[in-house]
Amino acid sequence: MPTLYYAPGACSLAPHITLEWIGRPYEAVKVQYGSDALLAVNPAGAVPTLREDDGWLLTQAGAILDYLAHKHPEAMLAGGNGLRAKAEAHRWSAFFTSDVHAAFWPIFMPSRYTTDTRDAARKAVTEAGQQLVARQFAILDRHLDGRDYILDGGRSIIDAYAFPMIRWATKLLPHQLNAYPNVQALHDRIAADPAVQRVLAREQAAGHA
Repeated sequence: MPTLYYAPGACSLAPHITLEWIGRPYEAVKVQYGSDALLAVNPAGAVPTLREDDGWLLTQAGAILDYLAHKHPEAMLAGGNGLRAKAEAHRWSAFFTSDVHAAFWPIFMPSRYTTDTRDAARKAVTEAGQQLVARQFAILDRHLDGRDYILDGGRSIIDAYAFPMIRWATKLLPHQLNAYPNVQALHDRIAADPAVQRVLAREQAAGHA
């Protein structure tokens, strides 16, 4: 049985949802960033980390999602099987890893991006990060116009990958998702899924434990 090491509210929510969509037995273990328990399986001290039955470890959300989609083709979460469908899946995975997720870091940890310790300087970094996120969400919103899901092949790992970042945006952007109705619709569609609701309830309960 595979084991997913996750932290509530992190991008590890994406493989957590994917495992629930697949519907096969798995274990989800809550860990703290940098904890001994996490460092024992991932020297980077980061989530998500996936451990297979034989002890094989895989890190990085995009890689884990791609692995799960192709390990369980019956779940039809890869977004399509053709050459271009696979390229689109890789394109959007890279978009969320390199463009969207990275844009949140100045908001999460503004002190990383300035040597100026004044509150005003850190506020300026945070606001710059919010503008970066807004730019990426505008791209995603345009792409989603007329679509139910990000990829042509229907619900996929890419939607699961988008979901935690959309949730971050609702909390961290000044106007939430008001300017992105198509992104809001995707969020609502995923949030209404019973499997997603089970995962959110599990992570919420773990976060309070």
